[in-house]
Amino acid sequence: MMGKLEEKITQYILVNKELGLGLSEELIGKVAGSLGPSIHQQDSEMVSCSSESERVRVRENFLKKKLGLTQPDHELDEAVFNVCERMGMDNKRKYRTLFYALLAKNFGKTAVYS
Repeated sequence: MMGKLEEKITQYILVNKELGLGLSEELIGKVAGSLGPSIHQQDSEMVSCSSESERVRVRENFLKKKLGLTQPDHELDEAVFNVCERMGMDNKRKYRTLFYALLAKNFGKTAVYS
């Protein structure tokens, strides 16, 4: 029997394949594990690209604090927007785990999850 985390990881792996995101199962598992209980709450499990405050939160709390990036805000904002597009602007289910994994991969920062 799978635990809740394993069920979420399995779900994210399927979505990764459906969207053709090219993320490794290992990275998905590590990012999911690092997000703790937030992935079990519908509101915090997703990234809302239509919300400016959400995009700023991703930039400040994930890109700057977690990944330690120092690029200008406009470059980080562009990266966030690019992931929004890559996951599909009409896609209402932009899972934070996959979103963060794509950003970490894009910036060559997957080692944060080693």
